[in-house]
Amino acid sequence: MKNKKDYDVIMKNRHDQILKVVSKSFYNELVKFGISTNDLVTVSLNLLDQITTEDKTHADGKQYYNHLFKIKDIEDAWDDANILKVQEVAIRPLEPHQTNQVATWLQNQELRFLFIPPFPESVEALHHYFFEDPLHQYFGIYYQNQFVGIIGADNIDSVARKLEMKKFVGDPGLQGRGIGKRATFLFLYYAFRILDFNKVYIHSTEANIRNLNLNSRFGFELEGIFFNEIFLQGEYKDVIRMALMKSEWERIFA
Repeated sequence: MKNKKDYDVIMKNRHDQILKVVSKSFYNELVKFGISTNDLVTVSLNLLDQITTEDKTHADGKQYYNHLFKIKDIEDAWDDANILKVQEVAIRPLEPHQTNQVATWLQNQELRFLFIPPFPESVEALHHYFFEDPLHQYFGIYYQNQFVGIIGADNIDSVARKLEMKKFVGDPGLQGRGIGKRATFLFLYYAFRILDFNKVYIHSTEANIRNLNLNSRFGFELEGIFFNEIFLQGEYKDVIRMALMKSEWERIFA
């Protein structure tokens, strides 16, 4: 990079790209809910009203999850018991007998097709994926000592010290309680502090606004958009790649 001005231009262009993707996804969701073209103008005006009435501490700048937890909040029992815990959520290595439960969760097609590429369908293929491929490493997510989901790494690159993160909470009744946020925080701690990796990245479809927002609040930034990258459920979808560097994560949460 020649100078700071060049870097600032690139960062602005990247920010503009993610805003376009979010706007497109938001528009598509509104149309799905039956909002007409004329009503979209009203929605836009209501959004402007929301900005003017929003508390300035929320409207200005970028919010991170560092108001929920910090690195010092993690209970690190990795050396003794292979467990990391924060606020009633823990992660520990996935066990082979849990593959059946994961396969049951993934029968939900809406959940399965959130991932790029989707997880294997059969129990046998999942077992190979989780336990026999050295490029994968997965953990069980526990809430109040109950196994509720998985989180882990694909495409582990020990030379470049980077990996791809995937996760889900399988029980719909437990979604929306912050379990995924805390599991993500624990996994990032594992990747950056225990493995001492430099970079964690994720892939998401352009329609998954909630996932984009969640990841950005951990410090993930847009790396690129792959247009019409995959063909899922009868249509082409754009794929977004976001990444988080160890130095940025530590700056936010230390």
